[in-house]
Order: sequence, then structure tokens, then C-alpha cells
Amino acid sequence: MATLSASDSVDYVEQNDELITGEAVALDLRPAGFILRAGGAAIDVVVYLGGYVFGMFLFGLAAASLGVDEALARAIGIIGLILFVLVIPVTVEVLSHGKSLGKLAVGARIVRDDGGAIGLRHAAVRGLVALLEVYATLGGGALIAGLFNSRAKRVGDLLAGTYSQHERIAQIATPVYGVPLPLVEWARTADVARMPDALSRRIAHYLAQARGLSPETRVRLGRELASEASIYVSPLPAVDAELFLAAVASLRRDREFAALQLEQRRLERLTPVLRGLPHKFPQR
Repeated sequence: MATLSASDSVDYVEQNDELITGEAVALDLRPAGFILRAGGAAIDVVVYLGGYVFGMFLFGLAAASLGVDEALARAIGIIGLILFVLVIPVTVEVLSHGKSLGKLAVGARIVRDDGGAIGLRHAAVRGLVALLEVYATLGGGALIAGLFNSRAKRVGDLLAGTYSQHERIAQIATPVYGVPLPLVEWARTADVARMPDALSRRIAHYLAQARGLSPETRVRLGRELASEASIYVSPLPAVDAELFLAAVASLRRDREFAALQLEQRRLERLTPVLRGLPHKFPQR
């Protein structure tokens, strides 16, 4: 996932949830879903209001012992409330470039509409509007706005030109396939060592993307790559082009891995000699 820094200036075109920069580079910027935003916001509200209540509890204990005037105590309570629901949240978002405890928990971050990091202006607008749509309406205003927006934006995001970006990417294990069964016997004696690395990478890329190609393109590219690879492979099996490429790629990968393991074992045997000291050389 690509993000832009606050200093980046980009002319962009928004297409659904993908941004196209002026250099025609697509940025995969995924907005956080409504449920994630609601969960992160709930955590933040609990933390900030909990901090305010705890702070006022400590102040109440101190005020009782010091005999603080009631009017002064109310003024300090109002200042404390503003501090915990506005000043601290805005400061946290600015210093962390769009993060907060709730956003860290759900894997989100507030960014500008062009994908860049937010500044003080963006955080201040969001914080001021949050007093009305989050605290005054108990989240009802943000709920209604988010339901009718494709990026789950609340009113503060619409006014500030920001949205919540989902940064947590699921790890997908890439499957590793062996030599196809019809070519297992062929692979025992096949020679693929002369194949250039560039061609081997093209074959691996084709096999990884084959499922997303149209049938005509898949067959045409497979035959072209098989024709190029055939001059470096001996003997040639009488099989389909894509099956031939899968066997060649798998065989080359397995043999290169075996060669690397052999080299590692040889280096391990030489380690005592390479790192050891000459006979009777003093330890210093």
C-alpha cells in the first residue's frame, strides 16, 4: 500500500477507491469500513472521557482538601473537558500523523483525500465538528453521515477533506507448486540450467498471473514463452505449453534451492577453519 508524505504535491484523479497520480501511478488506498471506524471511535471516546473523569476525580480530592471555590472548580471542570475532548485528540492526531489509540487498534489512519498526511488544520476541523456530531449527538451524527458515504466519512471528514485509511493488510500465503505429475519422470533427467534468468522470471510472472488472463491471451502467451524456453530445455516433453512452463519453473526453482543448500552446508564446514586462530596463536 502506498502513501504520500505531507510534503508531496500530487495532481490526482479519484476512481472509486483508487487514486491515479499525475504520473499515472495507481495508489492502493483502502478506506476503513464503517464498522472499523465506529469501533475505533468508541475506543477513543472511552479513553478520552475516562481520562477526563479520572482527572476530575483527582481534582475533586485535591479541591476538597484545599478548599477551592465552587466557581473556580466549575471553570476548571469546563477547561478540563475541552482539554480531553478537543485539545488532546487534535494534538495526538497531529503528532502521530492521523493515528490514535482507537485507530491503532483497528489498523486505521486519518489521511487527506489525496493520501497525504494530515496537518493541524485538518485535525482541528475534525476535532471541532466532533464536538457536535460525536459527543453532542452521542455519535448519531457521525453514524448517519458515514452510512451515506462510500468512504464512511463523517461530517468532520467532509469539511476537512480527509478520510480514514485502512492500513492493516491480510497476509496471503503464496502457494508453491511442484512438478506436474505427468512430468515427474521427465524431470529426473531434464536439463534446464541454460535458461536465462530474465526468461525464468517472465515464466514465473506468467504462471502467477495466468488465472486473471482471458483464455485467448493465456494460450497465446503460454505458447510464446514455451517456444522461447524450448531452446534451453532438453529433452522436450510432448505436453501442453502451460504444463511445460509449470514443470520448467518448478524444476529450476527446486534445483537452485538444492544448490543453495549445498553451498550453505559447505560454508558451515569451513566456518571453524575460516574463523579459527592459527595453531598456538594467543587469545587476546
